[in-house]
Amino acid sequence: MRTNHPSNTLFARTMIVPVVAWLMLFVVIPALILLIYSFCDRDEFGRIVYSFTLANYRRAFSSTYATILLCSINYAAITTAVCAIAGYPVAYFIARSRSTRLRDGLMLAVMIPFWTSFVIRTYAMITLFSEEGPLSGALQWMRMIQQPLDVLYTPGAVIVGLVYTYLPFMILPIYASVQKLDNALIEASNDLGARPMQTFMRVILPLTWSGVAAGIVLVFVPAVAMFAVSDLLGGSKRLMIGNVIENQFVGYAHDWPFGSALGVLLLLMFLVALLVFGRRSRGAIT
Repeated sequence: MRTNHPSNTLFARTMIVPVVAWLMLFVVIPALILLIYSFCDRDEFGRIVYSFTLANYRRAFSSTYATILLCSINYAAITTAVCAIAGYPVAYFIARSRSTRLRDGLMLAVMIPFWTSFVIRTYAMITLFSEEGPLSGALQWMRMIQQPLDVLYTPGAVIVGLVYTYLPFMILPIYASVQKLDNALIEASNDLGARPMQTFMRVILPLTWSGVAAGIVLVFVPAVAMFAVSDLLGGSKRLMIGNVIENQFVGYAHDWPFGSALGVLLLLMFLVALLVFGRRSRGAIT
């Protein structure tokens, strides 16, 4: 029976210290500061007043901000659904491709958007969706539309922008789970007379659900709090909860305690999403 050498254990503990220190400094401590601020008040000059109050959370659950939060959840849910429907076939095709060159080329195509600044890509979409843009011109040239395309600054433009931004985050975890798929199980399902859809629903999807669940979390969580896409492509006509939080910290409102309360609520929602999909992922594997 092999036992770990004391020097190896000491080395492992030493190597984990920087990771723990990084998480404490940039994740745990900021989250604690956010939590403390959420129970504070502000004076007439916008400065933090350290007095315990629940007014920020009562305000966060008011009808105005509850509507904005539901709108953000709706945008994020639609984005996640579209990314899952569009991303799963792409990830499956790439992972099951027999040609290494084709597989590497397609994965490179998925990763290329990360090589460019998010802001630059979003402004490129503004140019694409504008009435004088290439998309509108091409559709008019093909006589598919009569008037210039009016897509910019609409909810549809926001959804397209969110899908374009987060689609790779859905493809990558599904690709990793499909790669681990045992081919013998698919062949056994076919030999037992299962139809392609039955094989997919009862064999392939449950065995790759861990990647789907990870993709859902990676897309849904940041999409709820996204504010740049709604600002640039939506023209701030329909606020998302990320826009409200941004306004509290760096915008005109300058209300850090209320922004902190909204941030804490989002953090709690994210933790619940992680727990729910984490359990479903483990259940699918077992």
